[in-house]
Amino acid sequence: MKGKWGSAFQVGAVYVGTVVGAGFATGREIVEFFTQHGLYGLFGIIISGFLFMWIGAKMMIISQRIGANSYKEFIEYLFGKKIGTIVNTLMLLVLLGVTSVMLSGAGAVFHEQLGLPNMVGIIITIFLTIGVMVFGVKGLFGVNLFVVPIMVLFSLILASKVLLDADYPVLGTFSSNEGWQWLISPFIYSAFNLAMSLAVLVPLAKEVNDEAVVKWGGIIGGAVLCLILITSHISLSSLPNVELYEIPMAEVMRSLLYSFHWLYVIVIYGEIFTSVIGDVFGLQRQLETTIKVPKLVLVTGILGVSFLISLFGYSSLISLLYPIFGYMSLAILILLLIPDGLIRNQHKGR
Repeated sequence: MKGKWGSAFQVGAVYVGTVVGAGFATGREIVEFFTQHGLYGLFGIIISGFLFMWIGAKMMIISQRIGANSYKEFIEYLFGKKIGTIVNTLMLLVLLGVTSVMLSGAGAVFHEQLGLPNMVGIIITIFLTIGVMVFGVKGLFGVNLFVVPIMVLFSLILASKVLLDADYPVLGTFSSNEGWQWLISPFIYSAFNLAMSLAVLVPLAKEVNDEAVVKWGGIIGGAVLCLILITSHISLSSLPNVELYEIPMAEVMRSLLYSFHWLYVIVIYGEIFTSVIGDVFGLQRQLETTIKVPKLVLVTGILGVSFLISLFGYSSLISLLYPIFGYMSLAILILLLIPDGLIRNQHKGR
């Protein structure tokens, strides 16, 4: 049983590392979806945490039961062959785009924090990614088991310091003009992140090949994500005019724990790096079903295309794809909220 729990925690760590990208590190995503809504945002986080635990575990369980090797097969199971082909094409484009953006983000960390050229950060990240991908799932486990605990520790320390030092309410207030945006936000946020995590969680479930392990891995990962969201929300709520900052967590870090600045830079880079290897892992698993070349060649090809996109700064392309992907993600979430038996019966009738 000890072995099963150890494996479940490993799966949970990969889940967290996949969902938590640069947006978590900067705090920008959390402000946009939760913190700007004050106390309503805290309730939104609880809803998101529940969805991360429930749907994350369900995605991996379904993946195992249908024997899916990649998110392509999982999407076709949910949407059917015809619509699934369109959705998979969109996911392929978005994952390539996100990988490119993350490579650019790695370059920005090297440039802004270390004073080195962007290209140095991008090239180093590419070579590190190839090195990790040589070890497959073991490499994915190893990196996340290092980065995720540091990330959780950071969020707990910052939130504790805010709660102990603050002389004012740190969770915001209820606003009579809030409307229903706070209630919609957790569903959009969870849907987008869960859809993005499919690229990693589906093939991961196949590799683990133990339903109890992936079930508890999903629950553990979802609970940790909820914890990080809550602690980050507490920290960000202590910052006046938080909506005005592009990297609000950096402002919180500067005001509360300046001496840990360099460690925080490592955490930011680690989160970006785990996102890169997660996306490349998912893309490689999908493409290898249609492109019969050695794994290393495929990984290098994916990174090569992402590298070229990152050089031309395809942020406008991503801003175009993200709204489309957001609606697609909600469709995936809605289908996953349906009992599995109804999905099976739906496909039998076709």
